[in-house]
Amino acid sequence: MSGAADINTLQISPFQVERMSLDDVPEVSAIEQVSFPLAWPERAYRYELIENPKAYFFVTRHDPSRNQTQTAPQSWWQRLLRLPAAAELEIKPAPVLGYSGLWLMVDEAHIATIASHPEWRGRGVGELLLLNMLRVAQQIQAINTTLEVRVSNQAAQNLYRKYNFEEVGRRKAYYQDNREDALIMTVTVFQTQAYAERLDVLEEDLRARLLKST
Repeated sequence: MSGAADINTLQISPFQVERMSLDDVPEVSAIEQVSFPLAWPERAYRYELIENPKAYFFVTRHDPSRNQTQTAPQSWWQRLLRLPAAAELEIKPAPVLGYSGLWLMVDEAHIATIASHPEWRGRGVGELLLLNMLRVAQQIQAINTTLEVRVSNQAAQNLYRKYNFEEVGRRKAYYQDNREDALIMTVTVFQTQAYAERLDVLEEDLRARLLKST
């Protein structure tokens, strides 16, 4: 998998953010298809996971306790004959609720994508993924974090501004489906102590809201 192996991810029980795996790609692709007019193909995610050492991609799930194994109980005749216990039965991971990814471009963390399942939008999943990426950007020692967002996507812009993203430029006709402009938004105070403290406050607020909603 791309990126450093020891990256810490956020866990706000019963929500957990974890590194995206190849097994997650079909679910990620399904969310991608209903989230963006120009969806990435599955092969693009496989490339990021396998070939790009500067890519950090994540998924979030609800009820991570399901991502465990259980041992099947022995039948009476197995116990009588003292046969070994049945092989561990795999329990499928909980469904992917959302995903995100960033690239480390020299010393800048560039958020490449973020999306949540339609049924989970407006419930803090996207914010959890964003906060996790900012925490990861801290860990990989990026000096700032940047992204592009459609000029019409006010909901996303409001979330980004909550995390101190500021508009620093515009890419004309950036989106190929409708030639819409993209705003370039960057956290210019990313390395400051004040911003680190701001993230701590936002994380505690998000934790309280997620716990209250479950």
